[in-house]
Amino acid sequence: MTQKPDQCLGEWIDREALAEAMIPLIGQLYRNNNVAITLYGRSLINRSVIDLLKGHRFTRHRQADEVELSVQETFPLLKTLSELKLGPATIDLGRLTVKFKEEGNGRSVEAFLREELADVIGKQGSSDRKGRDIVLYGFGRIGRLLARIMVEKTGGGEGLRLRAIVVRKGADNDLSKRASLLRRDSVHGSFDGTIIVDEENSNLLINGNLVHVIYSNDPSTVDYTQYGINNALVVDNTGKWRDAEGLSLHLKCPGVDRVILTAPGKGALKNIVHGINHGTITDEDKIVTAASCTTNAIVPVLKALNDKYGIVNGHVETVHSYTNDQNLIDNFHKGNRRGRSAALNMVITETGAAKAVAKALPELAGKLTGNAIRVPTPNVSMAILNLNLEKATDREEVNEYLRHMALYSDLHEQIDFVNSPEVVSSDFVGSRYAGVVDAEATICHDNRVVLYVWYDNEFGYSCQVVRVLEEMAGVKPADFPRA
Repeated sequence: MTQKPDQCLGEWIDREALAEAMIPLIGQLYRNNNVAITLYGRSLINRSVIDLLKGHRFTRHRQADEVELSVQETFPLLKTLSELKLGPATIDLGRLTVKFKEEGNGRSVEAFLREELADVIGKQGSSDRKGRDIVLYGFGRIGRLLARIMVEKTGGGEGLRLRAIVVRKGADNDLSKRASLLRRDSVHGSFDGTIIVDEENSNLLINGNLVHVIYSNDPSTVDYTQYGINNALVVDNTGKWRDAEGLSLHLKCPGVDRVILTAPGKGALKNIVHGINHGTITDEDKIVTAASCTTNAIVPVLKALNDKYGIVNGHVETVHSYTNDQNLIDNFHKGNRRGRSAALNMVITETGAAKAVAKALPELAGKLTGNAIRVPTPNVSMAILNLNLEKATDREEVNEYLRHMALYSDLHEQIDFVNSPEVVSSDFVGSRYAGVVDAEATICHDNRVVLYVWYDNEFGYSCQVVRVLEEMAGVKPADFPRA
């Protein structure tokens, strides 16, 4: 039946009203209960009415029948969640709603939620978790994105608490310049909040988070306890020290408990890919690394494939955006080819991602080769996985399997899935996943499969680092619905 203009507008107004009613519920759950509401991995905190409606529309790409969720379906669950006095948790409203539709079995919304979230119901204010102090050592591309994510996730203060940034002083107006770089980003847009610069005390007040800016050239010389910082996790973003000897300099500082490196580590340091081997972190591990952006992007997909089909061998080709290490115009560089203009050339370079896979997935040791091509884009990269499998499959089967893994498995925070024939690299700026499988590009013939995996090598990787930090700090909230 043909829809009428007034009918379409009336339905839209009704949806707007429900979305508007959802906003305070989401905010109250976040600030009062430390409950983060997402929609298929997309945070709904501090979002507008239009953001919520677009998010619901986006969910059609996550369903086999490509039917979007409606606010009429999700609102009753959200309203009930707000009444259950929940303890800290991350709740995916999209996945929860679909599970209720498929497994509700005639139960009321409240009965379903009471069973599904039994572990955190009635736990409001009873958590013994305390916020953990975080220090960012270095404040470049990854450091600033980590700051954005941690400030966004402050909630009631029981999680990660950004307390200090340590940098080398670059100018008399260094503090205001650092604040400006955090406030404005050519790739990721404006910071969502307020930043107040306190030059006299060398502080930044970022959405209510008081952050000390400390100037130092030596990681072993800062006494963090002078700033009220204790038992802190230091995130080394500089990449200058990559082995245990160098990174242990941080541990000499009063107030520091543990260190994480945002780059592949050397020697016996554990390279952690969250979702894969974060369970191997022990209290005795004073230094760990978060591996590389490419390793984080490919390992979850490789694990999923290896678990179901078995991987005989393969090659990983990375098409990677240029980085700050390259030259804008031709100039001397100690690395091969990297001296040529990053903005004008595709540059073949090395990558250790294929070898690094074995540190997270030992069963794939020696099975993969790898190479990389730097291309003239500022962000978002792609990994092409050309694999020989032990079991034959077809394109439809492998795509459906990966779609299911993205939605319902323990890897749902790491793997995303898209099946649009029109997506390009800029569509994945700001993706919070380690990697996004492009289903339209999948090639499969018998036991050979070629997969294309997009990843925001800045933001997606930073989200993985934060997940590792939450694990090390013991503040990662429970995740619902259960995989």
